[in-house]
Amino acid sequence: MNLCASLSSTSFPNWNRCFRFSKPLISSPSSCSIMSLFCSKNSSAIAASITTDAMSTEPKKKDPWLIVGLGNPGKKYAGTRHNVGFEMVDAIAEAEGIPISSVSFKALFGKGIIGDVPVILAKPQTFMNSSGESVGAIVSYYKIPLKQVLVIFDDLDLPFAKLRLLPKGGHGGQNGMKSVISHFKGSSDFPRLRIGIGRPPGKMDPVSFVLRPFTKQEREELDFTFQKGVEAVRILLLEGFNKSATFVNTAKKIEQLG
Repeated sequence: MNLCASLSSTSFPNWNRCFRFSKPLISSPSSCSIMSLFCSKNSSAIAASITTDAMSTEPKKKDPWLIVGLGNPGKKYAGTRHNVGFEMVDAIAEAEGIPISSVSFKALFGKGIIGDVPVILAKPQTFMNSSGESVGAIVSYYKIPLKQVLVIFDDLDLPFAKLRLLPKGGHGGQNGMKSVISHFKGSSDFPRLRIGIGRPPGKMDPVSFVLRPFTKQEREELDFTFQKGVEAVRILLLEGFNKSATFVNTAKKIEQLG
């Protein structure tokens, strides 16, 4: 029913007593004439108010997240320690049903949704040392704020299969991260998920070590790490950095208590 018609059909016998006017609004008014006056003066304002209220309840569109795994392209490097960033992104893609099926911005590329958050997954194909060429181009094109760019990479300084989520920081000697920071005009204010690959045994050259494949036992442990990483990313996107960092960075203590 029309609002004005509904109000006009209602009787207000004590209309003038509701407001402390020195004189009646209208001499011997009828409820119909008063409501007609009210509606003619205020129908536009009422309609505008209803429209504004309806618009304010619409969900705000969320900015996309870019999740990048660093590694080297090609079968020669598949399954090596330096490519755990690629493997983590593959695990996220599989768990969330996001196909990484196109090539864009010098990267294997996929778009999807995690919860209600739009996500871009990328695996730069520029080789590790030039990862920033791809990452920088994606960020620039989609205007993604750096606080919503998660870079995942291998770390020699972390124990094997350990995860560490940080809000920002340096490159830690990792050449892929050096390139990314360079293409962000020197800014390192973006989150990163480090995956520990351990230190090389004895006097082995670190370059040779990071290009080695995993043993069967290491692979089993790493697969468990990827599962935890997938959950960490979901928490990050849906519940915020602090909760995800707590989940990731204190996970070992929680396991020990259990």
